[in-house]
Amino acid sequence: MRILVWNCNMGLDKKYRHLLALQPDIAIIPESAEPGILLRKAPEFSSNTHVWVGENPNKGLGIFTFGNYAATIISPHDTNIPYVAPIKILGPHSFKLLAVWACHSKENSYENRLGPVRRALSTYATLVTSAPTVVAGDFNDNVRWDKTRSPNKHSLNVAILEEMGLCSAYHNQRNVSQGEEPEPTLFWRSRTKDGPRYHIDYCFVPKRWLSRPHRIAIGTYEDWVGAGLSDHVPLIVDIDL
Repeated sequence: MRILVWNCNMGLDKKYRHLLALQPDIAIIPESAEPGILLRKAPEFSSNTHVWVGENPNKGLGIFTFGNYAATIISPHDTNIPYVAPIKILGPHSFKLLAVWACHSKENSYENRLGPVRRALSTYATLVTSAPTVVAGDFNDNVRWDKTRSPNKHSLNVAILEEMGLCSAYHNQRNVSQGEEPEPTLFWRSRTKDGPRYHIDYCFVPKRWLSRPHRIAIGTYEDWVGAGLSDHVPLIVDIDL
């Protein structure tokens, strides 16, 4: 099974062939347009199922499935937490998915000083712990930005996820600690190879899954950012379940 996370930086109708070339089973795509707009602009782009959440029809969070996999949104869905979607994945390996695009600029992103990821982990705690669940997407965060007294430290969110039985597939496979990632997923502002760059896209999976053969890949700067597709590169997680 292949799970892919890629913030497409809008305009997916012009970039979808690059996504399809990676042959994902489940793709979490922040900054994608809603299905009507996407299919009108790129009618040849087809997925098995497509779930989308957001307010701006040109820029929301899309979840696409391919092959034998299908996705449906789980009710109740707390729409007050922007760009977080609880999803049921059905297929050869069925599980729950909490898809995330942690957008911090929305008026309703924070509540009682808690940001979207922390709020989502609280709101959907039962969902995450009651069945095998993946939490994946653009977290817009890294422990390098942690502040001592902040209730939204990335390290706190990681600790909560670990208590829920989840582990970052990338950090497990690469055997690196949070904040020590050798491969960035975001080339910020200048989009140059040596400019500001950070690892902010994650895929947390059940720890027991990682006892099975798995592989992690990060897209290259040249293929994705240098080619003008996005300021993010894809995170790809292959797990043999």
